[in-house]
Amino acid sequence: MTNAFDTEVNFSGPWRTPAQMLAEQKIGTRTSIHDDATAQKVGFQGGTIEGPTHFSQLVPLGHRLFGDAFLERGCISAHYQNACIEGEEVQASVAVARDGEHRTSGNMVKRDGNPVLSCTLSVGPDHGETELEALMARLRPVEQLVILQDVALGMKGAVTERVRMDFDQHMGDLYPFSLAQKLAVITEPSPWYTQDGASSSPWGRPIIPFEMISVLAQYTSPSARFPIRPSVGLFVNQEIKLTAGPLFVGEDYLLDREVIALSESRRAETMWIKTTIRDAKTETVVAEQTLNSAAMKASYDGYEAEREALLAAR
Repeated sequence: MTNAFDTEVNFSGPWRTPAQMLAEQKIGTRTSIHDDATAQKVGFQGGTIEGPTHFSQLVPLGHRLFGDAFLERGCISAHYQNACIEGEEVQASVAVARDGEHRTSGNMVKRDGNPVLSCTLSVGPDHGETELEALMARLRPVEQLVILQDVALGMKGAVTERVRMDFDQHMGDLYPFSLAQKLAVITEPSPWYTQDGASSSPWGRPIIPFEMISVLAQYTSPSARFPIRPSVGLFVNQEIKLTAGPLFVGEDYLLDREVIALSESRRAETMWIKTTIRDAKTETVVAEQTLNSAAMKASYDGYEAEREALLAAR
């Protein structure tokens, strides 16, 4: 049938108020951007809600468009635009994919209309150009990094990390909660995430929610020992791409990390890290995460003076 219009049609999820679960996060001896006092020092209203928390509102939209394949080979690629604090309402929307298309664009906004993120949702293996791929294609060479001056392109994590996620497993200082605690407040619950309801899913086992794949990929990240100077960080861009999913609760996985880009803005230096997630038994790649993490210049004492000294010494 010939389409009478080329008009892009969108559909939206409900308004939600995501929970802040990282107020007690510790990064070494330092607090994080999710702590009110720390966040306010670098210009935010209060402790920010972690970006991938918002992925949960996108998943039902991706599943509506692409079916169960979205939970096996789906990709959410997001550019975080404005941070949210606890109590703010947000809504996710996506464009309706046309027949045969495996990729669409989306966004999330606050009640006042301010954007939270822009994104692409897609199903592989051919994802087309994702949101992060488009952003990386426009990166400019950096002039002089300070906080990340010892980080180099192609640098790999110090070790292969072995991880798993059980329901009652505390996820450490970076993520001071368990999967069970997250599921009690997740914006979009699903029986497929639970022990009791998983038998009704196509896989017969509880699957890890998209937003918790970020936790799985990050909670052992200090083991990579990338040489980042002490600073306050936050997520700027993030992509989670399933290649042979879903990922399962109680399953062992192997993580390998690599620095794939370095960039900077007026307020931050940023490091793009690709994390490959493999099944520990078969070593099959089951997912990939690309994370652009920003180190806030204002949080590093003497930033401008050190930068000028480094430039002068070149």
